[in-house]
Amino acid sequence: MIENLLALSRITCVILAEGTAQQELTPGQMVVQFLLTFGLPILMIAGLYFLMIRPQRKEQKKRQADREAMKVGDNVVTIGGIVGRVVNLKDNDVTISTSVANTMMTFRKEAIDQVIKPISDDV
Repeated sequence: MIENLLALSRITCVILAEGTAQQELTPGQMVVQFLLTFGLPILMIAGLYFLMIRPQRKEQKKRQADREAMKVGDNVVTIGGIVGRVVNLKDNDVTISTSVANTMMTFRKEAIDQVIKPISDDV
């Protein structure tokens, strides 16, 4: 296995050192050149997808599900950091009460960052 890796690295070095020199490549060298040219970028894109894009989409779906399951009485945090309790839900609008003085504010559902379900006593 190690001998194969060393041979592969030697072939890679020879291919890279030759640059644009026109020489006949063996089928093995062609495979190595193809993998270096197309394989590494494909692996990098796949790695970025699984490390960055997929977890972000998963989080977005979770937040969307939380917004859809939101009901009157739930505590919410908006994307601006305002904390309040849901007092009215109407289509795409959410009205929250934000303080002891019952200040009412209306937001779109997309502006809700977190939905905090109240703890029920009947557990």
